[in-house]
Amino acid sequence: MAVFAESGYRGGSLKEIADRVGLSQAGLLHHFSSKEHLLAEVIALRDASDQARRFAESTPSGRDALAGLAEQVRHNTTVPGLVQLYVTLSGEAVAEGHPAHTSFVERYRALRRYLGVAVAEGQRAGDVDPALDPAVIATALIALMDGLQIQWLLDPAAVDMPTVVESYLKSLGP
Repeated sequence: MAVFAESGYRGGSLKEIADRVGLSQAGLLHHFSSKEHLLAEVIALRDASDQARRFAESTPSGRDALAGLAEQVRHNTTVPGLVQLYVTLSGEAVAEGHPAHTSFVERYRALRRYLGVAVAEGQRAGDVDPALDPAVIATALIALMDGLQIQWLLDPAAVDMPTVVESYLKSLGP
């Protein structure tokens, strides 16, 4: 994961990864059939790491869960290589035959469920406008975050991802 965090998708070579983990390139390819397969596993590891960090103390609900998005975005600004990897791999994974396709479909489904529940809980607590459809807001939040990452990678000085996410979250209030 460190190689891609430092070098990004294109800059992270299988040789460099193999060297860092003490394997030959052939040995690495024995465990991962392709660079795309390895990248899918890196994304899964990143997701697991992010979830562990996010849920270390307790599972947040409602407004706290939504506020955690701004924290996640803030963290993402410290790992541009991983953000680039995620953006690149998610774009490539739209092809049904891609090794990460199913993982991304499942990831987005789980994220929509999680955020939909968070929005609904926020509505019950009076923190989120009850007229909003939780499923629509969940999808919009994911699209906002993914789109912001692309803009930030292209022009980091012009795009303040945490501020944009925080502003959007405030707009959800009653």
